[in-house]
Amino acid sequence: MEKFVIDGGASLSGTVVPAGNKNGALPILAASVLTSEDVLVRNVPRIRDVDAMLRVLRGIGVRAQWRGENTVALCAADVSPEAVIDRALAERIRASFLLAGPLLARFGRAEMPPPGGDVIGRRRLDPHLDAFRALGAHFSGDYDIVLDAPGGTLRPGTVFMDEPSVMGTENALMAAAMTPGQTVIGNAACEPHVQDLARMLVKMGADIRGIGSNVMWVTGRHELGGCTHDVGPDHIEIGSFMALAGVTGGELRIKDCEPDDLRMIRLVFKRLGLHSELDGADVVVPGAQKLIAARDVGEYKAKVQDGPWPAFPADLTSIALALATQCEGSVLIHEWMFENRLVFTDKLVLMGADITLCDPHRAIVSGPARLRGARVESPDIRAGMAMLIAALAADGRSEIGNIRQIDRGYERIDERLRELGARIERVPTQAQPVAA
Repeated sequence: MEKFVIDGGASLSGTVVPAGNKNGALPILAASVLTSEDVLVRNVPRIRDVDAMLRVLRGIGVRAQWRGENTVALCAADVSPEAVIDRALAERIRASFLLAGPLLARFGRAEMPPPGGDVIGRRRLDPHLDAFRALGAHFSGDYDIVLDAPGGTLRPGTVFMDEPSVMGTENALMAAAMTPGQTVIGNAACEPHVQDLARMLVKMGADIRGIGSNVMWVTGRHELGGCTHDVGPDHIEIGSFMALAGVTGGELRIKDCEPDDLRMIRLVFKRLGLHSELDGADVVVPGAQKLIAARDVGEYKAKVQDGPWPAFPADLTSIALALATQCEGSVLIHEWMFENRLVFTDKLVLMGADITLCDPHRAIVSGPARLRGARVESPDIRAGMAMLIAALAADGRSEIGNIRQIDRGYERIDERLRELGARIERVPTQAQPVAA
């Protein structure tokens, strides 16, 4: 076990290159199971969730090895129809359920243990199962889920999501890509990482139209081939670095972004007083900004609300809340998608933030607050990053425990922050003595 020790107050400035998108890499790695040919994936982030996914893949027979710092070579030729996913490994990562679509499409059967992941509220599997049922599959079980395609083959159909589930859409895309004929996926999620997966499936031989919209037409094939694919930059990490620069007053250049993926993020952050500029594919956050929350027309309280893409990403709600603690004015943060996402706000209150948690979905943040160092624990990836942002802006020393949660989503975050001027160290956590 390790923790971060942070001495706050340093201005973070310099240049940083974003890692590959975590939420893009995981389904792209899972898609390797759709073919017996070699797949090479580049720009893969070296994070705990990727390591967990590779362990799950190796457990069912996929040959997976790192080729260089951020490149993974995979071959699923040895995966058999009787492949069994290790329960303990599946419980470490929610993305383990992304193997349901590839296994079902390729072998006509998949037995899935319950997935793990962040404890941020109920995360339904119903959209996944509804999609598979629309493609002709049957399922049984309440805990372990067994999926079967009659005759061992899925059939093309019309899938309509009862909510634009990201992973549900990804599972439907992968299953449809290896189902001959045309499948229509309606009310689909269209986040950048969903688009990235669709582009990879096209390289493997599927015909997909409507990428980037909420309706996609997938013409699948009996067999898919291998490919080489580069994971796109992580817009959530980019937003996190923008907020870090904002609360510490530093000037930051974030290299090689996808500007179109950042439109709503930059707009919402501008509403919180954080201005940014585009220089080609780079995002530049000017230094020494005074953060003033802009009130809505009629002098109504500023509001940040997440939603399905292209709305503000749910994964940045915690980050926006931490940024709002340093804004002049009052901001309503409305996280309607996950009922436990905002429960970490008591940690920021301990550090001196002025936050009123109205209910599990809404918090009012008044600022700017003079934050002070504290000892806190990270409950999930994004809350952990929000606490890290607060610690870097605070007076004095902070300690953040359970940092394996942060490591699940951010590659070498302490090393990269030190390169920008942060005073942060990763130290072992001392075991507590057992009372006699």
